[in-house]
Amino acid sequence: MVGDKILLLGFITSFLVVLLATPSLIKVAKLKHLVDEPGEDRKLHSRSVPTIGGIIIFGAIVFSYSLWFPEEYIHIEDMLSNFKHLIAILILLFFVGVKDDIIGTAPIKKLGTHMIVGFIMVIMADIRIESMHGIFGLTSLETWQSYLLSLFVYIVIVNAFNLIDGIDGLAGGIGFIISGFFGIVFLFWGNIPLALLAFVLCGALFGFLVFNFSPARIFMGDSGSLVVGAIICVLAISVINLPELINGKTLTNIVVPNWLASVNKPVLVMSILVYPLIDTIRVFTIRAIKGTSPFLADRNHIHHRLILLGLNHAKTVLILYLYNIIVVLSIVFINPKDPTLSLIAAVSIAFTLMAIPFLLKVKKVDNQTYK
Repeated sequence: MVGDKILLLGFITSFLVVLLATPSLIKVAKLKHLVDEPGEDRKLHSRSVPTIGGIIIFGAIVFSYSLWFPEEYIHIEDMLSNFKHLIAILILLFFVGVKDDIIGTAPIKKLGTHMIVGFIMVIMADIRIESMHGIFGLTSLETWQSYLLSLFVYIVIVNAFNLIDGIDGLAGGIGFIISGFFGIVFLFWGNIPLALLAFVLCGALFGFLVFNFSPARIFMGDSGSLVVGAIICVLAISVINLPELINGKTLTNIVVPNWLASVNKPVLVMSILVYPLIDTIRVFTIRAIKGTSPFLADRNHIHHRLILLGLNHAKTVLILYLYNIIVVLSIVFINPKDPTLSLIAAVSIAFTLMAIPFLLKVKKVDNQTYK
């Protein structure tokens, strides 16, 4: 019961911090001209919009998580280690993101930052994928395999969130849904520190959506997408590493519902992250086929296609929210017992639903389509 109160307080605190502080940030950003100007072909807005919303998201998360972190867990060695390394990671990514939002950052420097963050997370904090839980017959991973896979997963997730931040309310809303699902998983498993982290992120993004949903008054920018992506990566790996149950109970004798306990953990994580992952895979594949840089911005994202079908920003993001939720619920409901079959089912559902917009005929495009 105490844990439930802490989670609610963490959510409310981060939500209120963002809700109350963002209007002032918008004013300051406009006064100092810290805005994203329209004009480039790939941009979907027609007015100047502040790009430093990540400042408030970062501040709300660090403040709320530190304020409500349950003291009884701080004495557990791995919890203390994860807490201090997480704060170090977020601070580093935050400053790199702010610099990129204001004056830009060279790609090589951003890559160097990701290498440092990956080292801190995987090597120092030991937050890494240790098992594939039977997918393709793989169980426990060798240490070097675990390090490489975990670093790859970090790079993919962080860049995926950076890539989907291209339309009003999309990255914030998808992040809200993902962190909410992760929070529910940790709550049922009795892991209060990680549940708190998930719900604090959830609250911050919910507050941010008040100003970021179409028509957006502020964007989160790299200072937000990098921080959100890193937290979600930590949560994702932590879900995969949740301890096995004994007779449906955790080591602390908490009963986990069968509908959750029986789902393959890596498949569950990939389902929760489905939209950022599938959009990134699709865009990178198209760019590779064309022989262009995988990091070169274009209009090949799924949300671009929905807009070409005549949908506005609000309807587009609501459809993508629904898409993410449907894939998760489908996997939980279908839940094949074989891990590999479960992965195949998740991928099939995700790609089948994703293909629907590309089978429909687009409307005539004019200059107002992307506004």
